[in-house]
Amino acid sequence: MSLSFDVVVVGGGLAGLGCANRCAEQGLKVALLERGAEERYHCNSRFSMGFVNCAFEYILGDPAALRRAIDSQTRNYADPELAHAFASNGGAAVRWLEAQGVRLIKGGWQGGQRVMLAPPVPNRMGLNWPGRGADTMVFRLGAKLLERGGNLMRGVAAREIIVENRRCTGVVATRGDETLRIGARAVLLADGGFQANLDLLKKFISPAPERLLQRNAKTGKGDGLLMAEAAGARLRGTDRFYGHVQSIDALTNPALWPYPVVDHPMCAGITVNASGRRFADEGLGGVFMANAIAALEDPQGAVAVFDQRIWETAGKNGARPANALLEKGGASIHRSDSLQGLAERAGLQPEALAATVSAHNIAVETGRFEALDPPRGDNPANRAQVIMEAPFYAVPVCAGITYTMGGVGIDGQCRVQHKDGGVIEGLYAAGSTTGGHEGGPAAGYTGGLGKATTFGWHSGNCIGAALRQ
Repeated sequence: MSLSFDVVVVGGGLAGLGCANRCAEQGLKVALLERGAEERYHCNSRFSMGFVNCAFEYILGDPAALRRAIDSQTRNYADPELAHAFASNGGAAVRWLEAQGVRLIKGGWQGGQRVMLAPPVPNRMGLNWPGRGADTMVFRLGAKLLERGGNLMRGVAAREIIVENRRCTGVVATRGDETLRIGARAVLLADGGFQANLDLLKKFISPAPERLLQRNAKTGKGDGLLMAEAAGARLRGTDRFYGHVQSIDALTNPALWPYPVVDHPMCAGITVNASGRRFADEGLGGVFMANAIAALEDPQGAVAVFDQRIWETAGKNGARPANALLEKGGASIHRSDSLQGLAERAGLQPEALAATVSAHNIAVETGRFEALDPPRGDNPANRAQVIMEAPFYAVPVCAGITYTMGGVGIDGQCRVQHKDGGVIEGLYAAGSTTGGHEGGPAAGYTGGLGKATTFGWHSGNCIGAALRQ
C-alpha cells in the first residue's frame, strides 16, 4: 500500500508527539508511526518521573544561565549549536506543552525540580506510571494530534528510510504482514535510543550488555539510528548513556527499580571491583558511575562501600532515598563493625579493601584527591566523606540504563547530518534518537524530558518553516 503525507514522524514518545502536533498546528498533513499497538503503548516518556529541566536547572529560567548549565554539566562537550537551541527554546517549548493541556506543577525547590508533570508519581517502590503525569501527557498529546486531523498509526513499524540523491522522500513500514510505502516531504526520527538493543550496546557501551539492568520501557531498539546510518547519517557520542547505579537485586526484583538508586551513598564513599580497588571517579556522580560500571568486564562485579555516617547523611538524600528503601525492597546490604569482616561478607579482598579505604580517607582529610588511583574530583555535588564510623556497609550494585545519550547527528535545525558533511535533506531527528547534546568523558546529563520537549517542539517549527519555503 502507498500513502503520502507532508510529514511522517517515527516514534510516539514526547519528542515525536511534540513535533507531530506542532506540524499539525501549522496545517501540515501528518502521520505518526508508533510500533506499539496498544492504546497506552509503552515508551520511556510514559515511565518517566516527570521532572522537566535543562541540565538540572529551571527550564523556564534565563537562557544564558541554561546555556552555562549545559556547558558545565557536559564539561563543554555538548555541541554549541544544540546547546544554544536547547537553552533558547526550552522555556517556550514548555509553555507550549502546558498550552496543550498538559498539567505542570512545582515538584521541589531546586531548579531541576521546579517543573514537574502532574499528577506526580506516588512515593513508593517500583514502577508506578499508569495515570500519572507522564502517562497522561502522552495520552493528551495523542488526542490533540487526532483533534488536529493528524494520523496516529499504532502498530506500524518503520523499517527503511527512502533516500534519493541525499534527499529523504519517505519511509517503508510494516503493519503486521502488510508493507507500507509512505511518501513524505519531511521525516522525523524520534523513536528513542538503543538501550534495549543488546547488539548495539555491546558495540558501543558494554562488553556484557546482558548484565545491565534495563531501567527503561524496553522499547528503544535503535531502529531510527540503524535506518539513518544506512541512509548515510553521521552518528555522534554513542558511548554514553543516562542511568543510575542500582542494587544488584534490581535485576530480579522489580520493586528495586527505577528507585531507589545507590548514587548518593556510593558517591560519598567509594565503589570497588571484586579485587577491592576503586576503578572510576565517584566525584563525577551516579550517571558517570553507571557508565563506568557498565564498561567493566563484569558489570555485576561492583560494590559500593561506605560507613554509618554516610548512610545517615548522603544515604537519605533524594525523594526516594537509599536509606531505608533499599532494605524495605529486599536489597542485599552487608554490614560489619570491621573492614575485614565487611570484605569477607561481600566477597572482597580484605587487604586491598583496607588499603583502598585508607587511601580514600587520607585524600578526604588532606584534600589531595589527585593522589588517588584513579584520581577523584572534589565535586561539591558529590562531596567525599571519610569511611571511619562503624558499622561499615557494602552494597553490591549494577548499572541501570535508561536511555542512550548518543545517536544520530543533527544540526541546530534538527536536520540529520550526513557522514560526509552537510545534511540529508528532508530528514530530521529529535529526542533520544539523537546525539551531541550530552555525554562525553564525564557522561554529562542535560535532561531527557527537557530535551524531548524542546526538540520535539523545535523540530516541528523547523519542519514547518522549511516546507513553507
